[in-house]
Amino acid sequence: MVEPELAALEERIEQLVQRLAALRAENRDLRQQLAGRTDENARNVEKLAAARTRIEALLKQIPETES
Repeated sequence: MVEPELAALEERIEQLVQRLAALRAENRDLRQQLAGRTDENARNVEKLAAARTRIEALLKQIPETES
């Protein structure tokens, strides 16, 4: 009676170990993706700031007209 229960428990533990390994791998991949997106976001923020600065400089060069 104990032997089948132990076998079932061992099988369940093995499944959990495999699931844990899969989740750790997925977590590692997601962390790498997040790091990449974070870097990309920082570059986009810099590009946006540079574009804003250029646009503001161009707007200052436009002469104001009287309505």
